[in-house]
Parts: sequence; C-alpha cells; structure tokens
Amino acid sequence: MTLDEIIPYLPHFQAILNTSAALLLGMGYYYIKHDNRNAHQKCMIAALLISTVFMASYLTYHAAVGYTPFTGQGIIRPFYFTILASHVILAAVIVPMVLTTAYFAATGNFDKHPKLARWTLPLWFYVSVTGVLIYILGFHIYTPEISL
Repeated sequence: MTLDEIIPYLPHFQAILNTSAALLLGMGYYYIKHDNRNAHQKCMIAALLISTVFMASYLTYHAAVGYTPFTGQGIIRPFYFTILASHVILAAVIVPMVLTTAYFAATGNFDKHPKLARWTLPLWFYVSVTGVLIYILGFHIYTPEISL
C-alpha cells in the first residue's frame, strides 16, 4: 500500500488515536487517585506514545491534503470554529506542558510533577476529546468536499 492510498484513512486513524489517548488519560487519572503509580505510569506513557503517533499522522495528512474546508452551514459554523480555535491553540500549548510534566515524572521530581499535571491533564484531555468532536463534525456530519 502506498502513502497516497493510506492518506484517506488517516483522519479515521487519528480519531481512534485521540479516543485512545483520552481513555488512557482518564485511566491514568483513576490509577493515580487510587495510589497505583505503576498503572498510572503505564497509562501516561501509552498516552504520550499514542499522541506522538497522532502528531506524525496529522502532519503527514495535512502535508498531503492541505487545508480541508468545513462544509457545515448556519449556526454550526461559529460553534465548530470556536471548538477548532480552542483545540488548535491548546494543542500548541499542551505539547511543552506534556513534555515538562513527563520530564518531572521521569526525573523523580514529584514536587513539581503533580503541580503541573493538575493543569496538563485536563488540557490534554480537552485537546483529545475536541479532536474527536472536530473529526465527527468535519468528516461524518458535514463531509468534506475533497477528492483524495
């Protein structure tokens, strides 16, 4: 299978990755609240790896396809673009936050790790969930008018 044949499937793959990341983040939160550091660590590392694969897939897709116009009309447009704008801004903000939070954990700095994680987790979760919402709106409810 060539890259050109794979490109049309990447948005669907990315939605699966975002959903998986959100579930792992929720599980990681559950585990740390129940004092299971080992399970927490595994979930968070998996979420980080999945999010990294997501970013590679996202960049590959948009390098090949470019901008995909939103086809929804009416009241859905301001709703969609508000969600999209907050998602894009927070996706850029969350990357250094996730890396710093992970760094604190990896180096055993458990004074700073939970303080930053309290901000990182909900933002990362929001970015993952809104990514899925944007996908549903842009690829299923309002299908794009592009030929891949």
